Amino acid sequence: MKLLYDLFPVILFFVTYHQADALVNTPLGQLVDTSQSEVIVATIFATSIAIIASFIQVSGYWLKHRRFEKMHLISLGLISILGGITIFFGNPAFIQWKPTLLNWIFAAVFLGSQYIGEKSLVQRMMGGQIQLPEPVWARLNLSWVIFFILSGAANLYVAFYYGLDQDEKTRMDFWVNFKLFGLMGLTFVFVIAQGFYLAKYMSDKTEEDS
Repeated sequence: MKLLYDLFPVILFFVTYHQADALVNTPLGQLVDTSQSEVIVATIFATSIAIIASFIQVSGYWLKHRRFEKMHLISLGLISILGGITIFFGNPAFIQWKPTLLNWIFAAVFLGSQYIGEKSLVQRMMGGQIQLPEPVWARLNLSWVIFFILSGAANLYVAFYYGLDQDEKTRMDFWVNFKLFGLMGLTFVFVIAQGFYLAKYMSDKTEEDS
């Protein structure tokens, strides 16, 4: 459930973008210049809904836990700034940068945690569940840094370099789909691969305990 909650704005962006035609004749449609291209209109609708969803996400989390989650706040800040610029200028390129900047911020935070403080961020998050040698924690943390860097780069490639011979709508449709399913799929594959990597050390620990 937490994963769905974390992806709440992304999912609404995806749904709104692909259902933008149905919003043109609604009160929301009166706020958008529908004389613009189909891609720009759909992106403005989707971005507006995603910004609202991000505010709801942050507020809902605070009401339930009486604290904010940093990931939600960073995402809200980025989508508010880049999304606002996208809506103002009618240029999807700004919102397309958002997943990359978010991933690269995470990469910087994970990398910084490896040199600041006694434990890396991965060890702080997972140390209560499993016990690992210090070098393994360092490699695990670094693997997340590399993953976030590559995910950000993959988003840039799909957004600005993939399918340059295709029309604007086809390219934008592909990016919107990749933003939800592609990046989420990459994350699942990485987490599964990490699970196999950790299984070796957990098996060794079980043998030692026996």
